[in-house]
Amino acid sequence: MPAPAETAIAPFRLFDLRVVRARRLGRSLMRVTFGGFGDEDLSSFAAGGRDQSLSLFLPHPGQEAPVLPPVDDADGWWAAYRALPDGIRAVMRSYTVRAQRRAPLGGPGEIDIDFALHGDGGPASRWARSVRAGGRVTVLGPAVADNTAVRFRPPAGTDSVVIWADETALPAAAGILEWLPSGLPAQVWITAPATPEALPRVTAADARVTWLPSVSPLDAIRSAPLPGASPYVWIAGEASHVRSLRRHFVGERGLERGRVTFVGYWRRGRTEDDLRAA
Repeated sequence: MPAPAETAIAPFRLFDLRVVRARRLGRSLMRVTFGGFGDEDLSSFAAGGRDQSLSLFLPHPGQEAPVLPPVDDADGWWAAYRALPDGIRAVMRSYTVRAQRRAPLGGPGEIDIDFALHGDGGPASRWARSVRAGGRVTVLGPAVADNTAVRFRPPAGTDSVVIWADETALPAAAGILEWLPSGLPAQVWITAPATPEALPRVTAADARVTWLPSVSPLDAIRSAPLPGASPYVWIAGEASHVRSLRRHFVGERGLERGRVTFVGYWRRGRTEDDLRAA
């Protein structure tokens, strides 16, 4: 995920967007489609696919648009954002770009972001539940496709892929599956309610997807054989599960550290605001 303190300049920039439409993907996921707002369009937005992430800025209830400082000083922008009063400063959360569609003849285009509708009713979940066409947001997103917010990068010699994701990482896992080349063996574990609508209907990879009902994935994964002789592992979701799975793949399975990418999308009992403050 991009760290706004370091990425308020190219290859990332701020885009003002509006909600075009929204639809449910099963019981606990909402897909929101965004387009440009005003003179802004998405012609210079350049998602790199796979697990491309961005920083999403949302308005508080009663605000028409997220409140952010002007981008006059890129080096001081993050400090200026943090200096805004609580309750006024835009809510910031990290999300995956599920898809980007470029319109023909250089038109405005669209991007999709999938929202997990958590039972705890966090600010992004509450916003997604009440989203309406025309609603305004701002994103700090990629201006070049080869950017540091794409984390899924199999090294040379990879002959198979192993994925674990929880519900928050499901959009990223789906984007990765769509990107994988034809015939590549892929073992995928998903710890989430069974929402197959969120996964691509077609993937060229030779993918086997297992839905895990348990919140603790390690037991199921520990006993499973890995595909291929040189697998690349991508694990993302709740931070404690990510840490235990990384230890398993590196310590117990003996994989090289460079063949295991791990991303803690959230931490149980902590908000993203808490983590960024720490």
